[in-house]
Amino acid sequence: MLRFVLRRLITSVLVLAVLTAIVFVLSRIVPSDPAVIYAGPKAPPAELDRVRQELGFDRPIFIQYFEYLRNLVTGDWGHSLATKRPVLDELFTRLPATLELIGFAIVLAVMAGIILGVVASRRPGGFLDGAIRFLSIGGISVPAFWLGLLLQLLFVGGLGILPATGQFSNSIKYSNPISHVTGLPLLDSMITGNGVAFTDGLQHMILPALTLAAYPLGLVARMTRAAMLDVMNQDYIFTARAYGLRESAIRWRVALKNALPPVLSIAGMAAAYALTGTFFVEAVFNWPGIGQFATSSMLAVDYPAIMAITLMGATAYLLANLLVDILQSRIDPRVSMS
Repeated sequence: MLRFVLRRLITSVLVLAVLTAIVFVLSRIVPSDPAVIYAGPKAPPAELDRVRQELGFDRPIFIQYFEYLRNLVTGDWGHSLATKRPVLDELFTRLPATLELIGFAIVLAVMAGIILGVVASRRPGGFLDGAIRFLSIGGISVPAFWLGLLLQLLFVGGLGILPATGQFSNSIKYSNPISHVTGLPLLDSMITGNGVAFTDGLQHMILPALTLAAYPLGLVARMTRAAMLDVMNQDYIFTARAYGLRESAIRWRVALKNALPPVLSIAGMAAAYALTGTFFVEAVFNWPGIGQFATSSMLAVDYPAIMAITLMGATAYLLANLLVDILQSRIDPRVSMS
């Protein structure tokens, strides 16, 4: 196990090194002057020269790259050209909101997807199976931003039972301020017993989480159904029936355990999708997370911010896949890590 984890971590470092090189070169060949972005379009030439020298944009690109790597190792990920603040500060300020949204959406997608997949596999071709497959394909096919707008029209404009945008109501920070414990606002409000803030945050979470969960939920449901249909035709399932085990115990305890490994692989890919999918969802619901910062950074051609967001997303993707591999080996001993 330890050798496998170390090997995967070393491979991940190499992947990240190649990725940073590609993104760094691409960001430098874009026809845009970072000094103008930093100093402003009306800055005099002397000011632009000073900014290029100060930020190192006047040096050869390979020297800039190695200096970037050296600073990266020491925790200096550069300064945002748009906000003039350290990029890491910008990311860590917004990270809790994004983590709560992704975590809520992934848990919802995996749990609901597995349950729907198992239910659909009971009677293949039946009405319930057809309805679940229709919803799964719909969740996969519908673009996230369009689904978000539809949900806003239905639950905000039509029924008027959920808030349209934001993470909390503006009045919460004055009437029921949230105490800082973990840095995750919704979790902190629950831990500290701040029921008003928790209820308000949960209401704001429902629509963006449903929008973000639609795609991975469809994938997990379809994969669970396919894996269950395959497992339910294995000999040991017929043996379990011959011994008189209840159908529900066979399906939910014996078959589901053996159907989970491919489902976990899909769940890992779904978590990676959620990292990029949250950009559109946060824009639609005005969610104060990394997605909004990423969108504004790309529009402003903010190189250091784009590099940092890419690196953070790739690291999260690699760690999610490593975690899935470890979980698979724990659930199914046939999965070898050698």
